[in-house]
Amino acid sequence: MPAISIQPDDRVFVLTGAGISAESGLPTFRASDGLWAGHRVEEICTSEALEENPSLVWEFYSKRRADCARAKPNAAHKALAELEAQIGDRFFLCTQNVDDLHERAGSERLVHMHGELAKSRCSQDCGAAPIEDRSVYASLSEVGHCVCGARLRPHIVFFGEMPLEMRRIQQEMSRSTQMFVIGTSGSVYPAANFVHWARQAGAKTIYIGPERPLNAEAFDTIVEGNAGEVLPGLFAVEST
Repeated sequence: MPAISIQPDDRVFVLTGAGISAESGLPTFRASDGLWAGHRVEEICTSEALEENPSLVWEFYSKRRADCARAKPNAAHKALAELEAQIGDRFFLCTQNVDDLHERAGSERLVHMHGELAKSRCSQDCGAAPIEDRSVYASLSEVGHCVCGARLRPHIVFFGEMPLEMRRIQQEMSRSTQMFVIGTSGSVYPAANFVHWARQAGAKTIYIGPERPLNAEAFDTIVEGNAGEVLPGLFAVEST
């Protein structure tokens, strides 16, 4: 595929999903053999689960932390970090992933709309800021407490909770001229709507992934292939 030109007045919005992390060996969301296998969502990813069985919830997320610690950024993560280094504050990355592979590749201008695996926060939402926490807990008794005294919970958006940073995400989309959607099928909302919002704002929309997305009609360009193979060399940044 020919390189995609990034002009000096372009603003780039990137949305990434589980597919980009799968190339680093992290299981995809609800894959048949993936990290949700063997658990109903209601058991480990709802506020009710946290209240009824916090030990299981923490056991599950501790394992995810261990898996993430072993994973390494791949060529797709690095290509996005390189694009950001070239165009600076005209770049913005929104990821649905909770791992820190984008940061470890060098990305800085990003938000995690579904939370961050390497952080914990107050289970009672007292208002205290999330704290960095990469610990892999062997038992619930090891889990720390907030300054208010409540037990910490993973800084993850559970089902039924609002995604994070939505105002900033919408702000960045509204002024973008190019939107790249990478490694996400278009089945998880509200992120599946982002491409429609970007198009309404006048942005060109490009999809990159191993298979056609469910919302294929919303894209100007579809590139089928693994992001780690497609992204390196895809961007041609034009200078003034």
